Amino acid sequence: MKDIRWKQRFQNFEKAYLLLEESMAIDTPSITERAGLIQFFQMTFELSWNLIKDYLQHEGYNIKTPRDAIKQAFQSELIQDGHVWIDALGDRNLTVHTYDEKTAVEVEEKIKGKYYPALKELYTLFKGKING
Repeated sequence: MKDIRWKQRFQNFEKAYLLLEESMAIDTPSITERAGLIQFFQMTFELSWNLIKDYLQHEGYNIKTPRDAIKQAFQSELIQDGHVWIDALGDRNLTVHTYDEKTAVEVEEKIKGKYYPALKELYTLFKGKING
């Protein structure tokens, strides 16, 4: 069942990731489009750390929190830059609980410049594992 769990989680992660990818193509988003981009980032990030957690648990690790998942993923070389992931966790938490246009623009820039590329790397890695 553990083997199946991370594969099922990947399917949901992939759906969210592809929506995020689509929203990344908008060069100058409106306020509504920016809110959508941030929402897709939040969903994709949430599913990404859960995918990592499920996969690492399948590998025998005991993972409880997003921070645990990120740390172990870095140590296990599933992700390349743990700091980017920790920053993404902080910004995901910030944007879930508040909305401020200045913050939204700043987070949009971080999503485009740092977080999306990290999520894309994870997507590519797990797509390869699924296709095996």
